[in-house]
Amino acid sequence: MTVKQLSLPELAAACGELGVPGVGLWREPVRAYGLDATAELVRAAGLTVTTLCRGGFLTAVDPGERAAALADNRRAVEEAATLGTDTLVLVSGGLPAGSRDLHGARERIADALGELGPYAERHGVRLAVEPLHPMYAADRCVVSTLTQALDLAERFPAHQVGVAVDTYHLWWDDRAPAQIARAGAGGRIHTFQLADWTTPLPAGVLDGRGQLGDGAVDLREWRGYVEAAGYTGPIEVELFNEGLWARDGHEVLKETAMRFVEHVID
Repeated sequence: MTVKQLSLPELAAACGELGVPGVGLWREPVRAYGLDATAELVRAAGLTVTTLCRGGFLTAVDPGERAAALADNRRAVEEAATLGTDTLVLVSGGLPAGSRDLHGARERIADALGELGPYAERHGVRLAVEPLHPMYAADRCVVSTLTQALDLAERFPAHQVGVAVDTYHLWWDDRAPAQIARAGAGGRIHTFQLADWTTPLPAGVLDGRGQLGDGAVDLREWRGYVEAAGYTGPIEVELFNEGLWARDGHEVLKETAMRFVEHVID
């Protein structure tokens, strides 16, 4: 999504040219290009698919809507397996229309994880519950902190359900470093994602993720937290940014790689 202006073949070629070894894929462009075709493309390019995004949206009360959400998540698990990634990222879902029951919504997420976790395990896939910044709690994700995400994940085996650690959503929370250590001790850090926090936020706030080094987040410090917790997996950069999307995608990818070296790597 950082360079969504690139087609998947263009993305694969650019990663090869720049020495980027892995890519986190989103379901929409994969579906548009074709699941099997995408799997063949990334294999031929020598790319590792680090994660697939996204599953989730598991808070519905209506039985029909809940069944549809579970079916869609089972498809997402199958897609992840076909692409060769072991991690499906979940955005849990917001409050149903007219509801103010955060606790009930989180319990419905737990119920869904109880059904989806074993299904994912049978396909060699882990579920990564991603906490989103509290500004998204009403309409997108009632799981707002790493504490809440771990409280859900720890009801299930770590090889079924863990968490996603994303600097954009967690940088403000002074409890997050201790929760990263908690997640690491349980083997539950399933992915680590980077984006910077810049202001003012755009209208709608979805596309406000800043380029690495442009904002308030000490990205190297956050890398230190996850590494101290024992995480040795890939580090993803996930930027939703209209300004970046309006530029040449190859140049944005090159800039992002350079910023990663400058602001994340020692």
